[in-house]
Amino acid sequence: MKAGSDSEPARPGPLTGIRVLEFASHGPGPFCAMMLADLGAEVLRIDRPDASAALPQQALLNRGRRSVMLDLKHALAVDTVLRLIDPADVLLEGMRPGVMERLGIGPDVCLARNPSLIYARMTGWGQYGPLATTAGHDIGYIARTGALHALGRAGGPPQFPANLLGDFGGGGMLVAFGICAALLERTTSSAGQVIDAAIVDGVASLLTMPWMLTAQGQWRDERGVNLLDGGAPWYDVYEAADGGWLAVGALEARFYADLLAGLELADVPDRDDPANWPRLRTMFAARFKQRTRDQWAQVFAGSDACVEPVLSLFEATQDEHLAARRTYLERAGSWQPAPAPRFSRTPGGLSDPPPVPGQHTTEALAAWGIDDVRDLIAKKAAIQT
Repeated sequence: MKAGSDSEPARPGPLTGIRVLEFASHGPGPFCAMMLADLGAEVLRIDRPDASAALPQQALLNRGRRSVMLDLKHALAVDTVLRLIDPADVLLEGMRPGVMERLGIGPDVCLARNPSLIYARMTGWGQYGPLATTAGHDIGYIARTGALHALGRAGGPPQFPANLLGDFGGGGMLVAFGICAALLERTTSSAGQVIDAAIVDGVASLLTMPWMLTAQGQWRDERGVNLLDGGAPWYDVYEAADGGWLAVGALEARFYADLLAGLELADVPDRDDPANWPRLRTMFAARFKQRTRDQWAQVFAGSDACVEPVLSLFEATQDEHLAARRTYLERAGSWQPAPAPRFSRTPGGLSDPPPVPGQHTTEALAAWGIDDVRDLIAKKAAIQT
């Protein structure tokens, strides 16, 4: 079996037996549902009639679950959702505050029907506050929390890391963590609850270390002047002779010594004096420019200098270490990240490919105990694609 292929059968994960009802949304919601499905949860995705079916097999965030299509403007569709609540462990939604209530499937209604339900609400601003009902995207959420201000070069504009920090780090992973915590608590209380997962709260949580260092007098509220934001020349990126880049993270003294040895630099100024940082950076930049990226990668291979080549997405799929761990898998012609984290006894795995919206309406509704599927489809409350 070639490295990175996905020919092994799917195996149950630690969330096997958990049933999740997911209302289709964008970004962090699907990412959370993907994580739960990767770890064995049975996730039923409810798509709207206007759901796009363009290249559904490449919609990797939708992998691992079945899709039913319901027209929630139809009273019979809402009644169907309420019946689906009965066997569900988790409801995951990413609507603006108040939308689910107006549809008649808000948390009060659902928890009255199923008191052990975990009702997870994924939004940018949260369920309350002056901006709660305002539209927003990742870049705005990280701007409001102070995270965007901290990213970028000294004297330059803020630089945003695509939508990884807000949508996925502070959003999808936050609500997945909250769901698992609520499921664990339910084992002793037998009671469900509502989770208010706001991206702004998640991003703020991710900023705990800068806040800690600020309190300790070791972090300035400026871009590009601190130890881990490009201020220190031994924690930065450098261009090689071929235009490739190297990432340097030689924080500890012994790692820094390995960096200097690999660069063959002697008589360097004391790094503990920030006044020497510009000179150090100039020395490092000039030295890295003397060899290609891959030549430097060979120089530092096996050392503790913490110097790594900056790989493209496709280069990363072929990386020796990542291939050995099967961090990226190829399936149906598309590369995608493998389920994470790894479990020794109940490993997760890739199971169902991303569905076409409404692909499983008939079979999935029946499997969840809905016995009038044909009537629902005839009355256009449900759609089979």
